[in-house]
Amino acid sequence: MQVNVRRFQSADLSALSEIYRYREVTENTSQLIYLGEEQVAQIFEHAARYTLVAEIDHTLVGHITLILSEKWRSKHVASVALAVHPQWHGQGIGRALLLEAIDQADNWLGLQRLELDVYVDNVAAIGLYESVGFVTEGVKQQAALKNGRFESLVFMARLHSL
Repeated sequence: MQVNVRRFQSADLSALSEIYRYREVTENTSQLIYLGEEQVAQIFEHAARYTLVAEIDHTLVGHITLILSEKWRSKHVASVALAVHPQWHGQGIGRALLLEAIDQADNWLGLQRLELDVYVDNVAAIGLYESVGFVTEGVKQQAALKNGRFESLVFMARLHSL
């Protein structure tokens, strides 16, 4: 299986909308379920976002977005958002996207800090993030609504010294 990672294009909006229609994807993000293409366009066509997508056999199977800080003194920071189509969970897509985004952040975008939050019960994602150098910085109790309950989020970051 060959994973092709490339820069997001507007033509990818329909495929990204397809990924975000799955409950098992949106329940682990900050997005609402059943996003339409217009909502997806608002998320991914924002100027301060750098998005890569993963394809297998010309089918889009996931994305990673670096949400660049717009604060003057935090231009070295980006938040990370990652989603993979449920059919492709556990197949290395997230890792391929993370590694390419880290390369872009370190070597092309001049970022020093990548940060993210993840639900405490998303053990697979936490393990993936740790395996590429993210460390836990803290836990925010009852921080987000998930399936009708307020759940805690683990805050993680990866630092790169230039």
